[in-house]
Amino acid sequence: MNQLEQLKQYTTVVADTGDFQSIKAYAPQDATTNPSLILKAVQKPEYRPLLEKAVAESNSASIDEIVDRLLIAFGVEILKFVPGRVSTEIDAALSFDTEATVAKGRELIALYEAAGVDRARVLIKIASTWEGIRAAEILERDGIHCNLTLLFSLVQAVACAEAGVKLISPFVGRIYDWYKKSTGTDYQGADDPGVQSVKRIYQYYRQYGFNTEVMGASFRNTSQILELAGCDLLTISPDLLQKLADTEGTVERKLAAEAGSQIDKIAVDEKSFRFLLNEDAMATEKLAEGIRAFCADSAKLKKMIEELR
Repeated sequence: MNQLEQLKQYTTVVADTGDFQSIKAYAPQDATTNPSLILKAVQKPEYRPLLEKAVAESNSASIDEIVDRLLIAFGVEILKFVPGRVSTEIDAALSFDTEATVAKGRELIALYEAAGVDRARVLIKIASTWEGIRAAEILERDGIHCNLTLLFSLVQAVACAEAGVKLISPFVGRIYDWYKKSTGTDYQGADDPGVQSVKRIYQYYRQYGFNTEVMGASFRNTSQILELAGCDLLTISPDLLQKLADTEGTVERKLAAEAGSQIDKIAVDEKSFRFLLNEDAMATEKLAEGIRAFCADSAKLKKMIEELR
């Protein structure tokens, strides 16, 4: 049995792509998208018609409305290939606006429901800022489940869990990137700071009885993935899914429900959240960088739409 099949025994495998063919090939449970992945997909000839259709049906719609329709079009298609859920991301430009994020989340769900998709099959992706977490708290009370992304620290994870968020996506690879650059060390296996971050969050949730699902994300190699076997979910790019599928060898469960060493409880209000996040240079820099990158790719997507009108 290859590593991918073994991993699926311990962890829900999610495809991190907007490419339907990849999703079909690896039979994941769920799929995640983001502005960068959608931008990458619409540049491929086979997905161009989705972009052209969204523009052609726009009439007097704004660019933002066309983007929303495109995101939903991708989500609806993806759901034909996965039995579970699709994650659709809110524009990162709204990351510091709770009210606008709530409104956009409701709009996206309404579009999905109009397309015949049950809201239970959709996760609204929101950046793990204080404002984003507050928006997710409101949406969750509406029965709109959220996936809190660009998450790099325990304080972000704790704030999400206390807000009743359905799922979080801690970013393993980007944490690894930061530490590798700052220390010059190429971390391996269990020594990887990104791996350690997810293990700590997983352990904290189990210790204090939180139900928020942990989905490791942003992987650079299969070693990081295998070190997190047993995590609730792992969202993996097609190239790494292929490497796992091509590799034989035993996969061991590394994360289990039993709590390990005790972690002190963190009290999270707005002041402590902002202070603790600010104290973590890596998390602060990576959160800001991630928002900027998603905004830049959203702007490129909007430019493509503008040129087609």
